[in-house]
Amino acid sequence: MESISVFEIIKVGIGPSSSHTMGPWNAAAAFIRIIKRERSIAEVKEVFLEFFGSLAKTGIGHGTDIAGMLGLSGEDFKTINTSKIDEKIEKIKKDQIINLGGEKEIPFVYGYHLVLNMQKSLDFHPNGMIFKAVFEDGTELVQDFYSVGGGFIASQEKNSIEKQCVRTLYPCHKAADIAKYCQKLGFNKISDLILINEESWRSQDETRKEALYIWSQIKECIYKGVNKEGILPGGLNVSRRAAGINRKLLGEEIYKNKDEWFQQVVDAEENFTNINKWIACFALAVNEENASFGRIITAPTNGASGVIPAVLMYAQAFTPFTSEDDIVRFLLVAGEIGTLFKKNATISAAMGGCQAEIGVSSAMAAAGLTEILGGSVGQVLMAAEIAMEHHLGLTCDPIKGLVQIPCIERNTMGAMKAITAANIALESDPTKAKVTLDEVIQTMWETAQSMSDRFKETSEGGLAIAVNVPEC
Repeated sequence: MESISVFEIIKVGIGPSSSHTMGPWNAAAAFIRIIKRERSIAEVKEVFLEFFGSLAKTGIGHGTDIAGMLGLSGEDFKTINTSKIDEKIEKIKKDQIINLGGEKEIPFVYGYHLVLNMQKSLDFHPNGMIFKAVFEDGTELVQDFYSVGGGFIASQEKNSIEKQCVRTLYPCHKAADIAKYCQKLGFNKISDLILINEESWRSQDETRKEALYIWSQIKECIYKGVNKEGILPGGLNVSRRAAGINRKLLGEEIYKNKDEWFQQVVDAEENFTNINKWIACFALAVNEENASFGRIITAPTNGASGVIPAVLMYAQAFTPFTSEDDIVRFLLVAGEIGTLFKKNATISAAMGGCQAEIGVSSAMAAAGLTEILGGSVGQVLMAAEIAMEHHLGLTCDPIKGLVQIPCIERNTMGAMKAITAANIALESDPTKAKVTLDEVIQTMWETAQSMSDRFKETSEGGLAIAVNVPEC
């Protein structure tokens, strides 16, 4: 089994969905690379893109079509000016021209060259898409892609696209592997083991640098979210709430930048109610940014991107464990727990419902928090198990296919459950646990396979149809 870096699970992304936005964007970029490898952009006459299954059914709400067009245009979601996205898409639609790979302008008619096929699903995975390039000589290049969660993509022939298979020094494909190697090496901290394994991709100094960069992006995202008001795009007329909560909690305090704001959060009155509201505020801030095509930290998905930031921000603001070392250890452990779900179950709501997104992120955050609060190896794994156990069966039924209702509030719940799970684990004896993390991951996967497709990000069941929202 292939090893996965923690920074493939926790990474810079763009809203509103990792599987429905980032995955198609990555697929479009991969298709451009394939064209360049097989022929050249200059030889392309036309390009076609067809989305199927869940990608098609909730494509407009998730910006799947937008991601496909920007990816084909050679844009990078890690660097694109997110405020210019609407302008770029409007130009493509109005001019009926796309600048393929940023190198050649070719005809592109929305609805003809890009199609959302809601009547058909591809067999390999619910999130399927097919790209086709037609060259000037009449020959064609066709490639299928599947967005398998967290921005990861695959083809039917290859389970991962253009990735080098990596094997770590101490392969941890199960929670039991983590426990085994920690005992063998005499490690009391899981993060010590993960730091060694990450050397398969980069040096320990580079790993620490990447983790601290992720933290800086988390702070930036939350700061943006708590300072924006208004209505989220998409037609549901959902109001941003993080800014209002932030304003009420800080009162008349004035700040000029994110560092001054953060210090005011740290200095604010601490009681159970206020801390509870701050945690909700942090999560809401991130997911409101996500819902409006903002840059966020995918962890492990966009729909669940507020949980880990909220819990890590809670730890930095309201616990004594605030060092850079604590940040690094939190993210390493959280990311490693995410890899276990990725390898043994799924992190795609289209495959497993929201248990695969909020449930996984809550388990990740619970483990990371327990790690820095002084938990043993067993307690860290127990915290992840507790958090997931109480998300089992959670459906994905977004209203109008938008990552807004119930997704935004659901991140606050995932964060709260993570903190509760950590606190329970810290007061428990893991040797007396009746359910292991590996067992709950297997149970989650079995639950996912039994779940109706109506509750797997298709907007065909649950709240998506229970709440009658007129089209705008």
